[in-house]
Amino acid sequence: MERVLVTGLGVASCLGMDLDSYWSGLLSATSTPRPVDDPGARMRNRLLYGIGPVPEPPTDGAGSPGRTSAFAVHAGGAALADAGLADLPDPSRVGVAVGTGVGDCSLPEQARLADSTPQGLDAYTFKVGSMLAARYGLAGPMISVSTACSASAYGVSLAVEAIATGAADVVLAGGADGYTRVGVACFNRLGALDPERCRPFDADRVGTIFGEGAAFLVLESESHARARGRDRHYGVVEGSGWSCDGHHPTAPDAGARQIARAMRTALDEAGVDPADVGCVVPHGTGTPLNDVVESRALHQVLGPSAATVPVYSLKAMLGHTGGAAGAFSLLTAMLILDRGAIPPNVPLGRPDPECVIELSGPAPLAPAPRHVLVNAYAFGGNNCSVLVGR
Repeated sequence: MERVLVTGLGVASCLGMDLDSYWSGLLSATSTPRPVDDPGARMRNRLLYGIGPVPEPPTDGAGSPGRTSAFAVHAGGAALADAGLADLPDPSRVGVAVGTGVGDCSLPEQARLADSTPQGLDAYTFKVGSMLAARYGLAGPMISVSTACSASAYGVSLAVEAIATGAADVVLAGGADGYTRVGVACFNRLGALDPERCRPFDADRVGTIFGEGAAFLVLESESHARARGRDRHYGVVEGSGWSCDGHHPTAPDAGARQIARAMRTALDEAGVDPADVGCVVPHGTGTPLNDVVESRALHQVLGPSAATVPVYSLKAMLGHTGGAAGAFSLLTAMLILDRGAIPPNVPLGRPDPECVIELSGPAPLAPAPRHVLVNAYAFGGNNCSVLVGR
């Protein structure tokens, strides 16, 4: 099968709105959530890894952009420009795959505060992909995925399939989610939010904290990239694996069987031995059970190397970006491959003895890793693992 390259990246995050700022933010190993500025957020825990005001993109006939669409248009446009695709040779061969958990739910929430009702397309919250297509003239196949927190990892996997089957030459794939009052309120009711910060794998963790933003990757067939003279690329999407626990509406199966299955499927599809994985970007939400289960799964799949392979805990920096989480992890994995180093992890207050993984840092890689494994899991047991490589 022809290789699928990642030729462009774009980001909108609490660490920065461009790749260099984002990478510098990761290297700082310091990130602090702030109370959300929302008069309607009458709830106990209002912390958020948030982004300030963002310029609203033109509507282009797709309705008003909410925060999620605004982030997506920013990051998606940056990714296309980074790939040298600001001017598309054939828009009908360029697709869109977007993962989002809440879409533009900020629009009806704002309307409710104003005692009004959203009109037309503004009443339809899952229009992030349409906003991207309209803004950048993308006329190829488009899909919006909403498998909760694994949505954008599934989206990238589906984008690879679209290229492999010849449905598209290029796919703008990623995820976006913005702050939504209802989402944070629901996690308050679940008792699943940490009152201090997102601290995955820490013995004192009690939950996650949401972040917002968007991360997009330009996926492109190798032949298409060569035909247009594109030599620069960040890496290759080598394999992906899906599974479903079918265990509980929110909790993972404590035995980690299906999570491990998704990882093994990604490795098998890539033809890569578990011992050759040089880094893992875990799902790692900071919720007590999820982190333990993922640690168990890593030991099941990677064997003895699970205790020593570098693990980069991204959500300790960004919080949990919902449907965009998988795309953020994949974008970060691509930067790790491209720059040959793992950023330092946020120091743990107290390591959890049940999570036996390597979270030290900074860790310059010598040699740089050839393969990075990315995990994304979600409510309902929707598991997706993606392996990327140099």
